[in-house]
Amino acid sequence: MSLSPIILASASPRRTSLLREAGFEFQVIPGQVEELQPAHLSPHEICQVNAYRKAWAVAKHHADAVVIGADTLVFLGTKVYGKPASMEEAMGMLGELQGKTHHVVTGVCLIHHRRHQQHIFAEGTAVRFRPLSAEEIADYLKVINPLDKAGGYAIQEHGTRIIEGIDGSYSNVVGLPIERLQQVLVGFRG
Repeated sequence: MSLSPIILASASPRRTSLLREAGFEFQVIPGQVEELQPAHLSPHEICQVNAYRKAWAVAKHHADAVVIGADTLVFLGTKVYGKPASMEEAMGMLGELQGKTHHVVTGVCLIHHRRHQQHIFAEGTAVRFRPLSAEEIADYLKVINPLDKAGGYAIQEHGTRIIEGIDGSYSNVVGLPIERLQQVLVGFRG
């Protein structure tokens, strides 16, 4: 029996890189859906809903593939930080996160439409930011593009400037909990 092809339903270059580094061959077909943030859902639930919607948008057109959808959010307490709309908003986000521990959640959904298989999970990682001055935040934002990143930062891009430490999966903070995803993929590839 041949292995089912894998499709990553995400335009994220970080997710593409993580999956490639893990040794998978796959195609990228972004799931074009609006990301939802219903107030009555937890960050874990929001990420799972959005991951499902992205995966299903692609899976319904590629029934014989394993389609992977993912969605990442940053949150501190009950406040959710998505992708900033401007540099000013990114500056504000990092100002609120500095000196504190926040959480990064990535929801992942795998769908094999033809075999009626589906698996959804969310992974959480605690991230401790260093205390940062406004000048340090501005300097950091000069070396990355925060506008396509939840929370306005990237752990893999000069992250040591702002991050003191993490508790959990590093790849989850990048945008795809690759360790857990590898375990789940084993059951989907036959």
